[in-house]
Amino acid sequence: MVSVLRTDSLTKRYGALLVTDAVSLDIGEGELHAIIGPNGAGKTTLINQLSGELAPNSGSVWFDGADVSALTIHERAKRGLLRSYQITSIFEDFSVLENATFAALGSRQHAFRFWAPMLAGQEARRFAEEALEATGLTHRLSVAAGDLGYGERRQLELAMSLAAGPKFLLLDEPMAGMSVQESAAVIALLQRLKRQYTILLVEHDMDAVFALADRISVLVYGKILFTGTPDEIRNHPEVRAVYLGEEETGAEA
Repeated sequence: MVSVLRTDSLTKRYGALLVTDAVSLDIGEGELHAIIGPNGAGKTTLINQLSGELAPNSGSVWFDGADVSALTIHERAKRGLLRSYQITSIFEDFSVLENATFAALGSRQHAFRFWAPMLAGQEARRFAEEALEATGLTHRLSVAAGDLGYGERRQLELAMSLAAGPKFLLLDEPMAGMSVQESAAVIALLQRLKRQYTILLVEHDMDAVFALADRISVLVYGKILFTGTPDEIRNHPEVRAVYLGEEETGAEA
């Protein structure tokens, strides 16, 4: 397995509170790796450290063979390590196609050409159209982003990330707040994207996690309790005791 993203003993403290405790992950090319854990496990803090939004107290993040621990969120994004759903800004007065094209221009060119006609760049438009086709939004190209429903907005956010040319996608709770039908559509979308992109998924919807993940890491009190396949996670007694049992009673990740 060729490693794309690796962490070595990643640690974050807030005073006496240890939020991520020597977390070591190794995610292979083309893998969809899920992180699950109960409330307060440190999942969001971990994602913040991977994306560059938050600096660790110790440990390192390696991406595509290079130590990126000191790089900012924007520098990591330029290298193809993109966090979706949290840092993507949708321009509500622009069309779906314009939003995706703007994302492609911003990532793939050295400067934003704010005053140039955005759709004049045929290459950027091609990237945008391919991303919108992948996310099932080709029938909504001319619709203003502000007129999209909640589920479609999430699809557009993902399309914008894809248009930016990622090598790795960090997806933080992509199905939060969605209806059953919207969640099913996103699960189907991520199934199509598997193998095309390497993905780290943080998600509390266990049906989605078990349907999508190649491997799952269970984070408890900032530490990786266990990493394994979905079947190994289901059958691990300690995981069932500390997390899956809670999930069955409705506890949120």
